[in-house]
Amino acid sequence: MSPIPHIRVLSGVLLLAALGSLCAKAQDGREIKHVFVIAEENHNWTQPETLTNGIQQIFQNPNAPFINSLVNGTAVAFINGRQVNISEHVAYATAYHNVLATPSGNNPHIHPSEPNYFWAEGGTNYGVFNDHDPYASSGPTVQTTTQHLSSLLEKRGRTWKSYQEDIDLTTVNGQLVNLPLPRDQWTVPLSSSSGIFGPGDYLNAYNDSNQYNYAPKHNPQVLFADTDGGDNTTPSNPMAGHYAPLQQLAFDLADNRVADYNWITPDQYNDMHSGLTNGFAGVTGDGAQILAGDNALSRLVPMIMASRAYEDGGVIILWWDEAESDGAPNDNADDFNHTIGEIVISNLARANEGGLPYASALDMTHSSDLKTMEEIFHLRPLLGDAATPGTNDLSDLFEPGVIPSHP
Repeated sequence: MSPIPHIRVLSGVLLLAALGSLCAKAQDGREIKHVFVIAEENHNWTQPETLTNGIQQIFQNPNAPFINSLVNGTAVAFINGRQVNISEHVAYATAYHNVLATPSGNNPHIHPSEPNYFWAEGGTNYGVFNDHDPYASSGPTVQTTTQHLSSLLEKRGRTWKSYQEDIDLTTVNGQLVNLPLPRDQWTVPLSSSSGIFGPGDYLNAYNDSNQYNYAPKHNPQVLFADTDGGDNTTPSNPMAGHYAPLQQLAFDLADNRVADYNWITPDQYNDMHSGLTNGFAGVTGDGAQILAGDNALSRLVPMIMASRAYEDGGVIILWWDEAESDGAPNDNADDFNHTIGEIVISNLARANEGGLPYASALDMTHSSDLKTMEEIFHLRPLLGDAATPGTNDLSDLFEPGVIPSHP
């Protein structure tokens, strides 16, 4: 395998190999059949100040050209020689907040990352306020409850899968290389792993680096004993088939073998969490982290959109885990002045208005996503904070009637 010759940072126009054709509306009616959540990290959508030295916001940031093209109406792709306006499939939230956020910020502090991933599965953080691996000797965080989203999906006969970058990699001369192991050697990725790939041409497909960085704290299904199979890191773990290296996603899309619910986490260099040693595409600092994550999304989103699973009732959700302090005076990441990103891409999304993607001003949080997943897949009971009266689901981001009401 040859290294990627260069990194293309895409903005208004996105070139894509012919992987399929898009249709204006789902052919089989208005039912959502496949959900793809792509998890991003630690950046506000908007914040009181747009700072260049500290944390940067995503909205209108030149270091996020693809993401901003989605919401400003200019994102296009060429598929089978036909130009498609991706933005026509987009709706997004302008008032999506960290869970339990309040106007004043005087509220329980649900940070760092892992509590928010717990919340995405169960509507609560289960009293966890750290980023420990699920079976860490210093303090395991694994939960034994079966009342969480992926478990309820299984009980309902629905399928789920977790695609994680930098897992199930081959070892050559004692060093990992960026080449997935054969499928029968895949495991449940329970432990953090980071470092430098060994010698060879197998560089990261999104950032062209030799660095890897996987974290279970960004993989919600491994935080629960019934969906991680227990403290077993061998291929004998009965839940191993639910986890796959990110490279497998392209094959599963091409073969139309994706699950009903798919959780996708790029590695910590491609999800905006951490910075590559030498920055990215000539940019350093926080802007480089945003740019690297934006670039990965510019590859992943069109790949999913070109699939049969997307055409047939597919939804892509771009999801950020938590608000961050931006360094402004009297800054409080947990108040309503800090929003986080929530972008829906689907044939069933609410129609553009005035040539621009619909921007919902309804208050939303991770509880909104969880409630919506339970409504889509007809799961009971509503979990944790998703059951709190007044919790908005994501229905405002879709055409009327697409999201069924929970009985």
